[in-house]
Amino acid sequence: MRSRFSAFAVGDTEYLLATWHRSTRPAGVDLDPAQRWTRLDVLATTGGSPFHETGTVEFRAHYRQDGKPGSMHENSAFTREGGRWLYVRGQE
Repeated sequence: MRSRFSAFAVGDTEYLLATWHRSTRPAGVDLDPAQRWTRLDVLATTGGSPFHETGTVEFRAHYRQDGKPGSMHENSAFTREGGRWLYVRGQE
C-alpha cells in the first residue's frame, strides 16, 4: 500500500498498473497534475503476512488540490500472486 501511495505521489502510472490485479486493472490511469498527495495514514490491516494470500488495508490519504487540503478514505483489498501483492479493489 505504501509503495502505491508513493507511486501516486510521484505520478508513476506504470507502477500503479503493474501492481493492479489483472481482473480489475483499467487500461490506463489519468492522474490530476493539480493534485499533490502529501501523507498516508494506515488505519487498519487484515491478513497480509507471509502466511496469507489476501489482505486489506484501511487508509486515509491526504492531498492538496488548488491550494486546499483534502483526503480520501478507502479499505483496499489485495491478493498475492507469484509472491507480489496486487491491488484488487477499494471500498470507500
